[in-house]
Amino acid sequence: MIRFILGFFGAIFSWLTLGALMAALAIGGIFWMYGQGLPSTEQLENYQPATISRIYSGEGQLMDEFARERRLYTPPEQIPDLVKYAFISAEDKNFYTHKGYDPRGMLAAAVEAARGGRLRGASTITQQVMKNFLLSSDRSAERKIKELILASRLENTLDKEDILALYLNEIFLGQNSFGVTAASQTYFNKTLDELAPHEAATLAAMPKAPSDYHPVRNYDRLLNRRNFILKEMYENGYITEDQYLSERQEPIRSVQNGDFESFRSAMPRRDYFTDEIRRQLSRDFGEEEFFGGGLTIRATVDPEMQEIAAWSLRKALEDYDRARSPWRGTGKSIDPATIDNGTWEEALGELRVARDIDLNGQWYVAVVDQIGSNEMTVKIEGQPEPQPWVIPRSDTSWFRGSFADNFERGDVIHVRRMTDGEGSEGNFVRWSLRQVPEVQGGFMAMDVNTGRVIAMQGGFSYEHSTFNRATQATRQPGSSFKPFVYASALSTGFSPASIIIDAPIEIDTGGEIWRPKNASNQFYGPTPLRTGIERSRNLMTVRLAQEVGMQTVARYAERFGVYDHLDPYLANALGSAETTLFKMVSAYAMFANGGERVEPTLVDRVQDRWGRTIYRHDQRDCADCKAARLPSGEAPQITSNRERVMDAITAYQLTSMMQGVVQRGTASGSVRLPVPTAGKTGTTNDSKDVWFVGFTSNIVAGCYIGFDRPRPLGGASGGGTCGPVFQRFMVEAVKKYGGGKFKIPPGGHFVKIDRYSGARLPDSASGPSVVAEYFRDGEEPIFGIVFDGGFAMGSNLPLFGDPDSGFGGQQQVQTSTGETVVIPDRANSSSLSAGGLY
Repeated sequence: MIRFILGFFGAIFSWLTLGALMAALAIGGIFWMYGQGLPSTEQLENYQPATISRIYSGEGQLMDEFARERRLYTPPEQIPDLVKYAFISAEDKNFYTHKGYDPRGMLAAAVEAARGGRLRGASTITQQVMKNFLLSSDRSAERKIKELILASRLENTLDKEDILALYLNEIFLGQNSFGVTAASQTYFNKTLDELAPHEAATLAAMPKAPSDYHPVRNYDRLLNRRNFILKEMYENGYITEDQYLSERQEPIRSVQNGDFESFRSAMPRRDYFTDEIRRQLSRDFGEEEFFGGGLTIRATVDPEMQEIAAWSLRKALEDYDRARSPWRGTGKSIDPATIDNGTWEEALGELRVARDIDLNGQWYVAVVDQIGSNEMTVKIEGQPEPQPWVIPRSDTSWFRGSFADNFERGDVIHVRRMTDGEGSEGNFVRWSLRQVPEVQGGFMAMDVNTGRVIAMQGGFSYEHSTFNRATQATRQPGSSFKPFVYASALSTGFSPASIIIDAPIEIDTGGEIWRPKNASNQFYGPTPLRTGIERSRNLMTVRLAQEVGMQTVARYAERFGVYDHLDPYLANALGSAETTLFKMVSAYAMFANGGERVEPTLVDRVQDRWGRTIYRHDQRDCADCKAARLPSGEAPQITSNRERVMDAITAYQLTSMMQGVVQRGTASGSVRLPVPTAGKTGTTNDSKDVWFVGFTSNIVAGCYIGFDRPRPLGGASGGGTCGPVFQRFMVEAVKKYGGGKFKIPPGGHFVKIDRYSGARLPDSASGPSVVAEYFRDGEEPIFGIVFDGGFAMGSNLPLFGDPDSGFGGQQQVQTSTGETVVIPDRANSSSLSAGGLY
């Protein structure tokens, strides 16, 4: 009997042993099968997560940041133990003792599921790292097996601290925050070492389901989860009982609930400058690197001058709008019921309306409440309201119609404070209606020697329209292109005293006759080159372009980067081909610096995540910069290696002529700086685009204004509309950056001429008509030769004389080809039939 019993139990034992062996072989086979072809865990040793790229000003102030996943990488040794313990207690209490997977945790999860409880994964932190980095997130037995295999391998590749750091830097914690460092900033505006235990526990509650543990919407749920983690931290020996009891009494304070200021409050609002950096660096380095490479970017912007640029352009746009436009408002409204039930501010907050406007004071978003015949009450976002704010009827005198004609209850509008002082200074008087102008424009300023862009404004408001009109809008430059025609002439033998006939032209363009005209609808006869650019004479410019050759003019414009390719049509001599303000300002800088190529840049330096410089704009050589010391009073010697695109004497001659534009030409009424200034206005057909680009010895700046869908501006001009923008900005720029006389290059001499007739004058001559022109040594100018471009002039064309010039009767002149040409007297027609750009 005993032998039978022993045999029976022996058989059972053998079967059990055999079964266990077979199970082990089966499990081993499964793990072997799924272990083939798995990704290597060794790649995690060189973990380089996608991290935030940040833009700083030259003074080191954080200006903006860009990332698809907002992550700030923190090395293992810099993550405080408190943060590590909070996440271990929440996610994997046996982390420091298991081998990548936790059999006890898995068994406990299986028992709980068998008893009808919730199904939970029982994944360790190591397994979660594998899932996040090397596997998918699908719920399947196959993925779980692979996860276990890789987790055990990873434990043999990295130590515990490195594995934990991978997890804490990669985990998603809501609010587009990846990793604990970014999340700490997002929720508390604190660094990791500033977190209290209850705040670390709050972060540790997030990985479970960030959207279900929002600190405002799901406050109670997050509070319970946080307190559970604090209890786990106490039971695991990471905090004391006193800490546990005190920390669990703390409320959840967060940025989202208004308890802390957002980290973004210390940064300026995103604007055209930083967004243009984003556009250019994404192109140059690739979007993947820019948005995830953790780049450190030092911008060229001068924050003070950027504010002045924005103000100056906005003022011009608003002045134009308030003089000519009806009331349009924002075009948006909210349900009037929200005003009655007190939720109007939440409704306003959901609307995309510009909140970045500061023009003589900040503009606020408001909603129309009560509308009367003599006043209108409004509710203003972010403003305490002990009584309704009132807009009086007198405030609407700049547009037609009554309150009832233009407003309805619930309309969303902009308002700003009116004070009894300058701009926003002084005592509050009342609130005033404002609107974003329909007319738009761009402004840009840069250093003429380095190409550093110090200010750029691409429109009235970035939040209203992100389209950057300084870099993206292609517009006709009009007469602001003429300097390139005159530059090509000066480079091919002409001088500032060369005489060009200013008389009507007709050109058969193959189907119709093109008759360009001057802005004054007059012509002025033989005129020196200088006067042609000062007075922006179209007829002279077309004749000069024909004389020089439009192919030569086109090559010149292309060399300066105004165009990639310019068709050699005569109309293009008057600026009819489109380009950008960015290119025009950059090209003018080469006039200002004596003819050396300068590449515009918005960025001084770019460093990668490891601090290595991967881009530096300034490529000049500095032989002394690495010296330990320099003799007293000596500065480092910097050698310019820039390409020369224009002869230095030609550049000075052109600059001198463009000074005349400011002193007595088309910009004389609006530009008056205390230092020598040169520039050129531009106004296109029907005033659809108006320009002014000008420079001092240090700074070049340019402005254009026009509707995004071009239409006439109603009599606006480059000098009258854009000139004041330049003036307001440059007054402050001169205070900060200075300015002096334009450098006179060697190899030339001055000769006095009459600026009206071009006749040579004695060295002792003086008076308003006398101008000293700079000529090359050895090239004595020939006076008396007149250039007409080879155009025939018929006496039957409608001609105009200048009653102030003394020009009258028929004149006989000899052209450069030896022909004698008669310039006819005034015709009996009173207007020109067609025109060009001026």
